[in-house]
Amino acid sequence: MANEVVLLDTWFSMFGMRVKIALAEKSVKYECKEENLRNKSPLLLEMNPIHKKIPVLIHNGKSICESAIIVQYIDEVWNDKASFMPSDPYERAQARFWFDYIDKKVYATWRTMWLSEEEHEERKKELISIFKTLEEILGDKTFYGGATFGFLDIGLIPFYSWFYTFETYGNFKFEVECPKLMAWVKRCMEKESVSKTLPDEKKVYDYVVSMKKALGFD
Repeated sequence: MANEVVLLDTWFSMFGMRVKIALAEKSVKYECKEENLRNKSPLLLEMNPIHKKIPVLIHNGKSICESAIIVQYIDEVWNDKASFMPSDPYERAQARFWFDYIDKKVYATWRTMWLSEEEHEERKKELISIFKTLEEILGDKTFYGGATFGFLDIGLIPFYSWFYTFETYGNFKFEVECPKLMAWVKRCMEKESVSKTLPDEKKVYDYVVSMKKALGFD
């Protein structure tokens, strides 16, 4: 148990994908335990008693919750490899700000677009606007971290596995709306830590369709 690492996760979670990418970037060996969110395990309820959500990283028996916090924890603990964070304090603050922006805006907007007929078009426009804003922040940089793949890249790239679902339900194309962002996606997908982590986009879509039916919306 000198360095026991366990991840409680579910395969379709973009938040869990962040943790897997961060662990892969640091070459950390870990055991992944798949959670059934309709029937949460006693271990998940014990390790995240406040929110009872995935992902949860268990390091030597101690739990760390919330994906942004977990990614920063991984960066600090396994510090023998390059940091995910910019060296400049202001740039670090900006990376944290935009990571938080993604967390507060993307999923909530998508969920309303997905489930509400009344707000569908409005939330679709908002979702596209969010990604256009993120594209502007990227600018002409190779990655959000500049020349190197870093914290904000880890925060956003897992959502790519959901892009097909967003496009299908929203009837738009990221290639048309956000071409620079899609060029960034292609650069990220060249990294093994990303390409081996992200699930097939059609599999995600099929899951979302089944979930909507299970929720009684179809």
